[in-house]
This record gives sequence, structure tokens and C-alpha cells, in this order.
Amino acid sequence: MKPASFDYARPDSVAHAVQLLSKAGGDAKIIAGGQSLMPMMNFRLVKPSLLVDINSIPRIDGIERVGDKLRIGALVRHRMTAEDADIAASIPVLHAAMKHVAHLTVRNRGTFCGSVCHADPAAEMPMMTLLLNGVVNASSVRGEREISAHEFFAGSLVTVLESDEMVTSIDIDTLPEGVGWGFQEFSRRHGDYALAAVAVTMVASGGVARDVRIGLMGVGETPMRMPGLEGMLEGNAVNDRLKDDVIHSLGELITPNSDLNGSAEYRRHLAGALLGRAITDAWTRANGGHA
Repeated sequence: MKPASFDYARPDSVAHAVQLLSKAGGDAKIIAGGQSLMPMMNFRLVKPSLLVDINSIPRIDGIERVGDKLRIGALVRHRMTAEDADIAASIPVLHAAMKHVAHLTVRNRGTFCGSVCHADPAAEMPMMTLLLNGVVNASSVRGEREISAHEFFAGSLVTVLESDEMVTSIDIDTLPEGVGWGFQEFSRRHGDYALAAVAVTMVASGGVARDVRIGLMGVGETPMRMPGLEGMLEGNAVNDRLKDDVIHSLGELITPNSDLNGSAEYRRHLAGALLGRAITDAWTRANGGHA
């Protein structure tokens, strides 16, 4: 398959890029890595009249500290995220998740921000952005806008980003020293889209779990945070009975879709099994052990 014909522009600044988006009247697409966009164009699922290539824009290809957050620029590749020393030290759950992202070629070109904007519910970066209280920084001719990850994802492959907005970076939380974390994912082959995945973080204080976060993907139309389940663990010592209660509650809260890869009931069972393992790993690490 070949894409429909389109015009191509390679702006050298964010200001120029958003002017092009504005003039296109909603019929332009940003390309950074193109690992999701180009297949969709080749199958003519999307047919933009203009492709705006942002790879020549300076100062949006780095990872930097901004207070207690890390800012990931729009041109930061998955490989750069996986190899960043600050991410490995301060967000170990994200470092672990990067090992599951696609294959080498995709990691070399695909971008963190591009994956979040694509909003595939079976991709790791949208879930990690939600788990880490991400803030999406977007630019347009109207000015700058900050969008909370809790508001950003509207549905499968759908976000609240306007057609004339360009994401310049995403800010995500760093985690406290000694944080316990667990990341569990299941796919048919390494690098394939996940059938389900779970991420958990917590700290242990006075023998109980504190600051609990739970994220899921692959079991709904968007990545998910589970505040009800987080509340069940918060302030309690983690044991098998509590884990069983949390897993049971999860089964009542999610409504996965059935597809060629598995039934809704299978995905529900799988999510519960992965959640139990991730909680165990996070609690063990929070208490100084090695999962």
C-alpha cells in the first residue's frame, strides 16, 4: 500500500510548525518517528494533506529535570528513554517498561511523546505517563497549554489534543528513593502489543504501604489508573489475603474487549494475575528485597 498524496514541510522552530498546523485547518499531521503514523497512512486510515516533520526543530530532543519531574522532549526516542541514567535511577518502573517496547528498529525511531499522542491502549508509554501523573505540554498559535494525563486520553487512539496543537514535551514524576515497583506484561511474542500489563509503585513506611499507584493497559479503551485499588492497599501491610481482595475487586472494575487474541474473561483473569505479581514485586522492593 502507498499513502495518498500529501505536501511536506520541515519547519525549524516550534513557532513555524504550529503556524503550518493552523493554516492546514485540521488536515495536517506531525511526524517525528512515524512508527505509528506511516503504517496508518500506507493503509489510508489517515490521509493528511500536509506532513509536518519536526526533526529539524532544536531543543526538543532532550530529557531534563524540572523540579521533581523529568521533562521528555518531543524528539526523545524510545532508545534514549531506555538508556537515560536519570530515568533508570529515579523512575525504575519506567526503565523496566522500556524493555517491552516493540523492537530495536522501532525503539531507534519511535518517540516517547509520539507514543503518548497515538494513545494506543495497548502501548506502554500512555500507561506510564498516566501512572507518573504526566503533564502534556502543547503549543499552538493561540499559546501554550498544559494537559494532565488524567484528562488527555479520550478513547482508543483519541486524545483531547486539538488539530492545530503540537506536543513539545511531557513532564512525568520522579519517584522517591527506595520506592518499590513492579511491572508485569504479557504478550504473545516479545515486542508485540501487550494483551495486558500492570505497573505498581509504593513505598513502605512503618510496615504499611504508602503512596500506592496502580496503572493498567490493554483492558480498556484507554490506559487506566485504579484509585479504588490503590486505596485498598494504602496504609496496610501487603499480604496474600489483601492481594486476593484487590484482584477480586479489579475483576469487577474492568470490562475488557474480546478480540482475536483473547476473550474479555481471559483478559480479566490475565490482568488479575499480573496485578498480583506486580504488587508482590513492589512490596518486596519497598522492603529492601529484590523481586
